Amino acid sequence: MPFHHNNHLKNKNAGYTAEDTLLLEGRNAVLEHLRAGGTTDKLFVAEGAEGRLGDVLSLARKQGVPVTVCDRRKLDAMSQTDSHQGIIAQAAAHAYVSLESLLQIAEERGEQPLLVVCDGIADPQNLGAIIRSAETAGAHGVIIPKRRAVGLTSAVARASAGALEHIGVHKAANLAAVLDALKEKGVWVFGAEANGAMCLYDADFVGPTAIVIGSEGAGMSRLIHEKCDFIVSIPLRGKVNSLNASNAAAVLLFEAVRRRTPRDT
Repeated sequence: MPFHHNNHLKNKNAGYTAEDTLLLEGRNAVLEHLRAGGTTDKLFVAEGAEGRLGDVLSLARKQGVPVTVCDRRKLDAMSQTDSHQGIIAQAAAHAYVSLESLLQIAEERGEQPLLVVCDGIADPQNLGAIIRSAETAGAHGVIIPKRRAVGLTSAVARASAGALEHIGVHKAANLAAVLDALKEKGVWVFGAEANGAMCLYDADFVGPTAIVIGSEGAGMSRLIHEKCDFIVSIPLRGKVNSLNASNAAAVLLFEAVRRRTPRDT
């Protein structure tokens, strides 16, 4: 059975940790998945197997799939079939959508775009919670990077509590280029940071808006920070000086909802 859920796999000795990922094992299974246009987050290839897997790797790279060459023992630890043949694909639990489709959703609703951009969110619980907040706030989509971040694993889908079925997620090969594309379409980019120069309550979220949430530890990368039009902060009154990524996203999103909601005069 080459296609399976890898439920709560953890092997520290192999240097690999995953929870509820979808794995495809073996040359033919991976090749057919790629040929069918299936969504693939990453390929793991055993050292020394690249030569006989040349056609698979060529197709993967044409599709922009990240390829990690590693010790065969890592694949042995990941495998549940004992017949991985030197290659395992980590597939998405849900299909990604185009950037254009997210903007089209806003247009069809007659609303200004409201998007959430995740810069390096690695924790599936956080990403799932962000997707849930985005959907409940009526946002038009979520954007995640292709590399150095969690994809749409089953754990993310579960943490979203069903929201992933109702909101599109775009996976960007180049997050900075996506922000440039959004800005060309008139979308203002607001980055969230603890020491941001603009208070959240002064930010104009009424117009076309993309809210950038940085990674759990390092925050936004330098390049993404530079791409932001505004850096906003959330005023905190307690002794703890930060919120986690999903909580920060929820606060910013629902401030946008408040600003966009007509009030009786």
